[in-house]
Amino acid sequence: MTASAPPGLNRQILALAVPALGALVAEPLFLLADSAIVGHLGVPQLAGLALASTVLLTAVGLSIFLAYGATAAVARRIGAGDTAGAVQHGIDGLWLGLCLGVAMIAVLLPRAPWWIGLLGGSEQTEALEAGVTYLRWSTLGLPAMLVVLASTGVLRGLQRTTPTLVVAVAGAAANIPLNVLFVYGLDWGIAGSAIGTVAVQWAMGAALAALVLRAAPGVDRRPSPIRIARSGRAGLPIFLRTLTLRTAMVLTVAVGAAKGEIALAGLQVTMNIWNLLGLALDAIAIAAQALTGRALGAGDADRARALTRKMLVWGVCAAALLGVLLAAAAPFAGRLFSTDPDVRAAIAAALVVIAVGMLVAGPVFVLDGVFLGAGDSRYLALSGSVTLVAYLPALAAVGLLAPDGRGGLIWLWAAYAGVFMTARLLTLGWRYRSARWLVLGAGR
Repeated sequence: MTASAPPGLNRQILALAVPALGALVAEPLFLLADSAIVGHLGVPQLAGLALASTVLLTAVGLSIFLAYGATAAVARRIGAGDTAGAVQHGIDGLWLGLCLGVAMIAVLLPRAPWWIGLLGGSEQTEALEAGVTYLRWSTLGLPAMLVVLASTGVLRGLQRTTPTLVVAVAGAAANIPLNVLFVYGLDWGIAGSAIGTVAVQWAMGAALAALVLRAAPGVDRRPSPIRIARSGRAGLPIFLRTLTLRTAMVLTVAVGAAKGEIALAGLQVTMNIWNLLGLALDAIAIAAQALTGRALGAGDADRARALTRKMLVWGVCAAALLGVLLAAAAPFAGRLFSTDPDVRAAIAAALVVIAVGMLVAGPVFVLDGVFLGAGDSRYLALSGSVTLVAYLPALAAVGLLAPDGRGGLIWLWAAYAGVFMTARLLTLGWRYRSARWLVLGAGR
């Protein structure tokens, strides 16, 4: 007998998804605001920001297991009745995030020109200089952003997502005027944009970490190398899954860099918009993680199936709405980010392609969240490798055959939103049809 969706499920999804959205979009909103502010400094600055933000988003993206792993583990432990174990797992994740952030500074800061040049910036001197400047300052905020990820993962697993929304809104509200002051008021240029963002990131990290620590009476708050290492090992499959996604993104930017400053500047804007819309869909996936994890932790596979069906409907409808809104905004969006007519035209054309791609992205993000909540991260790592291999020929064809400028950007997004996302949908849909992801209990 097929279980129906639990009563009040729509309210539960909204209660988790809407606040979770605030924390998820924090970093893309920062970079989108930076794009709008920096874009009016000139095309080389915007192109340099594209290179630097790719490195930064890759560093943060590869660490997303701090949030996703915590959400799944905490929710399953809560479902199994182990509240103390759930919170302890979360605190260990905070320490892991802080340690990883410090390590990233040590890796990125001294060799910033090499990292920017790796993406193709070495062929564009002004863009290279702008990208290096932004990257050097922005790396100082990475420990804070990883603490934000870990903290929000814990709070989502506890189904306390409203605080993350409050902190994210406050951060976004402070970020824009602070950056305008530093970039234009103090004439610090692209460095001022990075400095303002770093200051806000540290304030957000401190606020969210304090909320997690206050939710942990009687739990050991001190760093334990053994527990931190255990938390890292548990997140390894999610790291590998994310590595395949970020590799696809980095290679896409590298091909975009080879198509000239117009394509690269347009890619900077459209990539941030894609990330922002993707994270809007990911908010539903966050609800899927928390609710699926709790249902399976409590031993209720029928409820997990019913939850997934309902959230797939949510994902498809939300993606269709976002696609329509984006297509309507496409002709005007470029004006927010650049004064260059060629960049504006490239942005408008690419956004139409992205709007169509949203229809595929909806179910992909939801199923990804369901399997993360189910602890099926090993399959996600494997399927990620398969989709990356499927994407590489299409990306190579764009690099070899597509024209420079606007045409190259259009074909680049057709490959990413079409080939790559469709491959993800096929591998995730195949897994959903099986029952192998329905593992019951506190964890795998």
